[in-house]
Amino acid sequence: MSSANLKSSALKRALALAREQKARASEQRLKSYRPYSKQRAFHEAGIRFEERMFMAANQVGKTTAGAAEWAIHLTGLYPEGWKGKRFKKPVRFWAAGVTSQSTRDNPQRLLIGPPADESAWGTAMIPKAHLADWTRARGIANALDTVLVAHVSGGFSTLAFKSYEMGRAKWQGETLDGVWFDEEPPLDIYSEGLTRTQASGLFSILTFTPLQGASEVVRLFLEEEGPAPTLV
Repeated sequence: MSSANLKSSALKRALALAREQKARASEQRLKSYRPYSKQRAFHEAGIRFEERMFMAANQVGKTTAGAAEWAIHLTGLYPEGWKGKRFKKPVRFWAAGVTSQSTRDNPQRLLIGPPADESAWGTAMIPKAHLADWTRARGIANALDTVLVAHVSGGFSTLAFKSYEMGRAKWQGETLDGVWFDEEPPLDIYSEGLTRTQASGLFSILTFTPLQGASEVVRLFLEEEGPAPTLV
């Protein structure tokens, strides 16, 4: 083999190795999550409070923190030194946004991967090795309805995607372990979602930018006897 062919072959191997390493890294995003101080305080408040709100400006990692915590509970992959809430078994969770599209483009994207690229599902917070199965939502391109997540205990967690636009009636009936509200919900939706977790112990998180001022939901947290600290 000529020197040129040897160099070409070595280059191809190096490129293939680089692609493989990049793929592996993209499928381990949860493992590489390093929360900054406010994100860490948000997670750690979960050991003391049933309801938490991360209210802050745009692009400061609110939704990322929500996605990371949901992925940790769904998979059971608690990082070393985790001081927040823990579940010892598979969980039933919801993740919700204002509309079906915003739920797809925010919580779903950060938990599963780029909605329009199924080959990249498993490159977000929930590792590909833990994505056991999923069903698609009807009427919304690339949106998921329910995801089955392999838990380290050997069982499976369930994650369903919801939206506030569905209305309160569509939020009734289920028994859940937790609900994540990404963007501020109306009070009736928030109350109904929280009620879904009552049987297993109230548990909810909210991540949003306060565009509606001192709304009813915000006032729940800002009042002196509110349910949990507000992180800004």
